Amino acid sequence: MNEATANKPPRHVAIIMDGNGRWAKQRGLPRIEGHRAGADSVRAVVRACRESGVQYLTLFAFSTENWVRPQDEVNGLMTLLLTFLRSRERELHENEVRLRTIGDLSALPGAVRRELDRVIESTRPHGRGQLILALNYGGRAELVRAARGIAREARAGVLDPEAITEASISGHLDLPDVPDPDLLIRTSGEQRLSNFLLWQLSYAEFLFTPVLWPDFREKEFHEAIAEFERRKRRFGDVK
Repeated sequence: MNEATANKPPRHVAIIMDGNGRWAKQRGLPRIEGHRAGADSVRAVVRACRESGVQYLTLFAFSTENWVRPQDEVNGLMTLLLTFLRSRERELHENEVRLRTIGDLSALPGAVRRELDRVIESTRPHGRGQLILALNYGGRAELVRAARGIAREARAGVLDPEAITEASISGHLDLPDVPDPDLLIRTSGEQRLSNFLLWQLSYAEFLFTPVLWPDFREKEFHEAIAEFERRKRRFGDVK
C-alpha cells in the first residue's frame, strides 16, 4: 500500500447493485426473491460503511429505465422499498444516518413518496452518515434538470452565461452539498455506468466485481475498500 493512500478510506461510495435477477434465476426463484435478498445486502453494506468510516453511500435503487420491466416486478420493487423504509427507520436513527434521495420522485407511487418524505424528514438531524437512494434516477436526466435551472437563472438575469463554470453545474445537481464519490462499485461482472452519476464519477475509482448483489455483504465491501486504499489517485498529476 503506497503512502499517499494508506489507511484513507473513501469518503463517498456509490454502488450499482446488479445481479438480483440472475441470483434468483440460478436458484429457480422468482426475480422478486432476488430483490428481496438484495435488500439484506443493503443493510449489510450500510453497517460496513459505519465500520469503515465511509460517510456517504449512494445506491442505484431504481433507474429511469427500470419502468420498462414487467409491472409485477416494478410493483414488487416498490413494495420492497416501503418495507425497507418502515423496517429500517429505527436502525437509521440508532446509527444517526440521514436518508436522502436523488432522482425524480414525482413518478413514484403516492404511498412510496409519502413514506420517503416522512423518513427523510425524521432523519434530517442526523450527521454521522448519509444513505442516498437513487430513485427514478438517470444521470442524463439529472444534467437536464441542472441545465434547466441554470437557464432559468440566466433568463432572469441572475446568472451571466459567461460566468457559468463547472461549479455552477455541480451546484444545480440534485444534492449539490454531497461530495463526489471516491469509489464506484458495480456487482455481477458488468462493466458500464448505465447512466449513473455521469457528472459526479469523473474522478472516481471503479471496481467491478463478479459477485452478484445478493451475495455482496460486509466481507466483499471491506475487500473493496482495501482495494481502493491500495490505489494511487493522481487527478492528472504524474506523482
